[in-house]
Amino acid sequence: MRDYKIPGLQIEEAKNSNKNKFSNKRKSFGYQILGFGSGGGAGPYDIQYLVIAGGGGGGGGYHGGGGGAGGYRYGTLTGVAIGTALTTTIGGGGSGGGGGSSGSNGAVSTLGSPDITDVTSAGGGGGGSYYSAGGNGKNGGSGGGGASTSGNSAGSGNVPSVSPSQGNNGGVGGHSPPQYGGGGGGGAGGTGGTGGAGSNASPIDSTLRAGGGGGSNESGGGSPPGGPGGSGGGGNGGNGSGTSGSANTGGGGGGGSGAGSGSGASGGTGVIILSVPTASYSGTTSGSPTVTESGANTIIKFTGSGSYTA
Repeated sequence: MRDYKIPGLQIEEAKNSNKNKFSNKRKSFGYQILGFGSGGGAGPYDIQYLVIAGGGGGGGGYHGGGGGAGGYRYGTLTGVAIGTALTTTIGGGGSGGGGGSSGSNGAVSTLGSPDITDVTSAGGGGGGSYYSAGGNGKNGGSGGGGASTSGNSAGSGNVPSVSPSQGNNGGVGGHSPPQYGGGGGGGAGGTGGTGGAGSNASPIDSTLRAGGGGGSNESGGGSPPGGPGGSGGGGNGGNGSGTSGSANTGGGGGGGSGAGSGSGASGGTGVIILSVPTASYSGTTSGSPTVTESGANTIIKFTGSGSYTA
């Protein structure tokens, strides 16, 4: 008798039985399923960044200068490998000077990893005080403004030097009446009694940040108020005490005025913002950043220390 063959199954006529029997030869039916997601299949990708340091504090005493804005740096990390951990350190604002002292510089902000060249923005320079160091503003990401002391100088911006520039010079204080403190330098330039304007040059953040602090004016006697802070978070200069730079902008603090009583104000804290293609976003972060989507990209904003793993 002829055997009847079906793929994967053999039926034969039994010689000593009325029943057919199945052979033990079997073939597996179905598909071999490979593990989805193992290895991810993704290659390196680019990450855009914005790194802003803490703003400098305003100078105090007679006609204190405004604090300079924190350094403003942006660019692209190309071909970041999967698994690369990027850590963020956010710089605090410098403290304002008391009645007779200059403001302190802001602290640096850093985007770092063993796998990349760290990106560090310098803290803004502190504003000068009439009673301290010749009234000179301090160097920094953007320079602090000078006080009204004769021969005062403004702090230099883009210190240390990077390209493109991370900031601008502060303004010189005015010694001839009405005396005033110079404004702190801002991320986009502009100096004088008014704080330098901030910047939104980064393509991943439209918010103006890194405004310089305003310089103070003569105190009492109906004098006009101090210079306004620069757009982008700069604090106002005071006819008395100044006002602080805004948080997470790197804005400089406003200068203070008054015979031993007008205090400069503190600079604003910095911020770090990353933009990654949403298709490549790993979702692995620490430090509780704010995560949003914009078009085809995911935006990760750090206002404190944290990390993102590619």
